[in-house]
Amino acid sequence: MTRDLKRLLSPKSIAVIGGGWGVAVIEQCLKAGFDGPIWPVHPTREEICGLPCHRRIEDLPEAPDASFIAINRHLTIQAIEALSARGAGGAVCFASGFAEAEDDRAAGADLQADLVSAAMDMPVLGPNCYGFINYLDSALLWPDQHGGRPVESGVALITQSSNMLINLTMQRRGLPLAYALAAGNQAQTGIGDLAMAMLEDPRVTAIGLHIEGVGDIRAFEAMAAQARAVRKPIIALKIGRSRQAQEAAISHTASLAGGDTASRAFLKRLGIPVLDSLPAFLETLKLLHVHGPLAGRTLSSMSCSGGEAALVADAAAGHRVDLRALTETEAARIKATLSDLVTIANPLDYHTFIWNDLDRMTATYAAMLGCGFDLNCLIYDYPRTDRTDDAAWQGGEDAIIAAATATGAPTAMVATLPENMPEDRAERLFSAGIAPLCGLDETMLAVEAAADLHDAWSGPARAPILLPGTPPDAETVVLDENSAKGRIAQFGVSVPVRRNAETAAEAAMEAADLGFPVVLKRLGHAHKSEAGAIKLGLTSSEAVQSEAAWMPGNGAFMIETQVIGGVAEMIVGVTRDPVYGLMLTVGSGGVLTELVGDSRSLLIPSEEAEIRAAILDLRLAPFFEGFRGKPAANLDAAVFAVMCIQAFAMMNAEEVVELDVNPLILTPDGAVAADALLRIALSSEQTDACCGT
Repeated sequence: MTRDLKRLLSPKSIAVIGGGWGVAVIEQCLKAGFDGPIWPVHPTREEICGLPCHRRIEDLPEAPDASFIAINRHLTIQAIEALSARGAGGAVCFASGFAEAEDDRAAGADLQADLVSAAMDMPVLGPNCYGFINYLDSALLWPDQHGGRPVESGVALITQSSNMLINLTMQRRGLPLAYALAAGNQAQTGIGDLAMAMLEDPRVTAIGLHIEGVGDIRAFEAMAAQARAVRKPIIALKIGRSRQAQEAAISHTASLAGGDTASRAFLKRLGIPVLDSLPAFLETLKLLHVHGPLAGRTLSSMSCSGGEAALVADAAAGHRVDLRALTETEAARIKATLSDLVTIANPLDYHTFIWNDLDRMTATYAAMLGCGFDLNCLIYDYPRTDRTDDAAWQGGEDAIIAAATATGAPTAMVATLPENMPEDRAERLFSAGIAPLCGLDETMLAVEAAADLHDAWSGPARAPILLPGTPPDAETVVLDENSAKGRIAQFGVSVPVRRNAETAAEAAMEAADLGFPVVLKRLGHAHKSEAGAIKLGLTSSEAVQSEAAWMPGNGAFMIETQVIGGVAEMIVGVTRDPVYGLMLTVGSGGVLTELVGDSRSLLIPSEEAEIRAAILDLRLAPFFEGFRGKPAANLDAAVFAVMCIQAFAMMNAEEVVELDVNPLILTPDGAVAADALLRIALSSEQTDACCGT
């Protein structure tokens, strides 16, 4: 259900229920200059901050647009019920001790359910929530200090962590904040709902999400679709990278796909770039606030130091950006503005011959800005003013503003150190349409994210992800390799010709019938290499019988024709994430899969073009062009095999828990599944049959 959050987030009237932290909310509203009525509600106090108190919610002169509830968790539910009955616009629930409570989660969850029920259709933030700050309208339902100030437009920050939000408002990078919103427990109104409200406010230029976990998948999909429709960028800072892979996973794929891999795949699918640090997150928002998504990844760089030029080149080398070379015409145009002693290149070290010559600096900057780069960077570190004089830096600032104004080219002024970009300078650059950025690596990450947004919006809209409904606690069974290969082969996956045998002697006979060389395996082992249950390259019946005789285990033997001509190995797998459903993983395969850690994950269903791009993004990609004299692996065959595995997973979505094809041996002519492992969920009927009921 979609609720209208406009009254809550842009209120004309505010009620504050309770003392204590509620007093701080009133103080913040008065300090910010909120121009609507503020109504304290307290059963015993006559006034708070000079404002007369009302004894009960029912005594308020009218239904408030927004209410801050600063009383204990049990009374909070009563207040929510009374506000809903009055027709209030929404409320912030400050109290904790609900579903997040460690001491008694069951009781806390029950209280949270009661709170949602009491609210009915009225929007509620929290519980366990600090609330929000609307810097556009000077409306604060916020009980603590903050570092922002009124703006006419800016970015919106949304997070589950109130303390994180406080810290973000304290940034001194000049980033204009339109809203700071805490979601708390997201009992009713989640991050996706808040973002949808921000998409509707034309004064919000970009949205930054700090995400601990995605609650409502479909709400996020709707949010991303709306962002695409209105062309308003959303980025995310996603925590959780350090979580270990799923416990008790039987497959290599599960360990590759553990932790927050699914969350990142989901956000990427939605066209929401993910940043891994607060500095990169904030710098990306600054770039998007000024320039929005970038049409490409080409960068120009200008500095008056060769050392800085080298730093820029090194920083770009580690990122998906392009410091393309200047054409002869471009170089000649720039050369005409500089001394003959200057070498013309990108990055450009223009030396100090023109320093503080406003006309010549403007001419040089404008010549570079006219070359059609997707973003033009002027490397410019301001000096500290407590010990030095920064007057000489004014000329370069004026020149880049003049050049950017004249050319209309997307421009950023980049300080290599964040402390070397004073906030007042950053604010002037913002007002001139120039992005003031801090840090070379952060700048490269911001460019990547801005270009990724453009790429995502340029492609077709994505289908909703598949959310199979198999209960997460369903009993499972691991099929042996023979059965697993048989099932995926029905969907077009190429597998070796194979035979089964019960004894060593039978294995030798079957091997002779298949023709040598063969591979001997003993079924019943999830990881045959570690167990010594596989032997490759056997060339005689005697060798097969001898190896089978001592091979550990008591399962049947499987004999296969050996794949000849392999030039590379991949892993292809499917795992079931409890939140995002089925996830497809491709990576470098073989026995060193986890050690190499070269993998990409996609959510199902994924298009063929996505799968191809994911494979080509692996470190094994050079094998598809031929590597060290070897013939090229067949890329089309690899993509086809992955598509077939995805098709199998989709047709058996309620059943598949884990599928691991490792290795998928790549040859010049094809791609063959040399090993496969499959865990499936049992239906209740199958479970009863297994248990003999």
